[in-house]
Amino acid sequence: MEEYFDDIIQDLANENLNNYWVGFESVAYALYDKRFVYLFNHPKMTKEPKGNYQILKRDDQFVGCTLILYQDYPTAIVDLGLYKDYASLYSIIVHELFHGFQYIKKEKRFADEILGITYPLIKENVELRNQERSYLYRAVLEKDRIKKKQLLTTFISLREKRTYIINNHLLYENLIETIEGPAWYVELKAYFKKGQQAYNQVLKSYGQQLMDDFESTSNVRKSCYSSGLFICLLLDDFVPDWKESFWEKEETLYDLLKQVYDEVEPINDIEIYPETGKIIDHALKDRQNSIRNFEQQEGIHLFIQGKITAKSFDPMNIILYEDKFLHKNFIKIEINNQEYLIEQPVIAYCKGRLQNINKLHLIVRKSPIENIDSLTIDGVGLIKGRYEKNENILHLYVN
Repeated sequence: MEEYFDDIIQDLANENLNNYWVGFESVAYALYDKRFVYLFNHPKMTKEPKGNYQILKRDDQFVGCTLILYQDYPTAIVDLGLYKDYASLYSIIVHELFHGFQYIKKEKRFADEILGITYPLIKENVELRNQERSYLYRAVLEKDRIKKKQLLTTFISLREKRTYIINNHLLYENLIETIEGPAWYVELKAYFKKGQQAYNQVLKSYGQQLMDDFESTSNVRKSCYSSGLFICLLLDDFVPDWKESFWEKEETLYDLLKQVYDEVEPINDIEIYPETGKIIDHALKDRQNSIRNFEQQEGIHLFIQGKITAKSFDPMNIILYEDKFLHKNFIKIEINNQEYLIEQPVIAYCKGRLQNINKLHLIVRKSPIENIDSLTIDGVGLIKGRYEKNENILHLYVN
């Protein structure tokens, strides 16, 4: 991927980012592989940079594709191993840089993540939500202005009905759309600019997630990315200057769109189709299987119990079933004022908030090294505490 670096530097100049969003400013960005980090545009680069970037050894700050504060400065990070072509790599960097732009603009419209993970699978809501997403998709693709407005008003009516069913959980959707939708919006534009596909093909590709009823019910947070993107595209149609004052507003993307629709008769009766019940059963079964598959793995089952604080995690990849939160990718925790990065699936048992953990369950392949007052866990580190051992099960009790 290093052969792309010169093109990336040129393509990510602020004047080019302005083509995607007015005033779009680039923060720092870092591309990394298993061993090294390639840091660009960072104000605190201390060593002589190579070709306008600095090469560092990778550490545990560089996990996933996201925005971090590297040396107290917003830095978009992207895993080079996940992308094989330039258009995909370039567009995801633009996506993460936009989150840095949101940071600069002091964006505050963030959702309470616990609402997404505890999102209720109520038949009436799932039925209306899947219908709503179809109307949103069709409204964006529709060329006829009158038909587009009709599809838009139906979309709004369906969402308004859902407000009375799930209340704060709908606000969660609106807020995730407002944060992630614009990032997907600039990503789509960047991918189209650097890719080889026609615009309609790109649009339909990004719309696949919007139209997948099973996936959107199983992963509500992720499904809000595509609905947020398509709301942005409708705002382009109906309120062309919506981005110019976006940062001064408290309204969500949905609130902005709702202001342009015509009042219609409210939806009273809801017909729930058999397919909706199957979708919910599928989503619940999928969650249950994810937990069971984890718990049935071979290896040494280590339970860490006591006061544990989650410092960072990937909310897009957390599964809740009963009282168990399965972090599929990673979790960074703090125990006794010491931070640990666990780069593997782990189940957390929480009290009140996702950050307040009273028990962790992880499975390790190598036996932890047993010390007098601690365990040294491969890939995690030394954790002090009292422990008990019973065959392939270890309980570590921390303060």
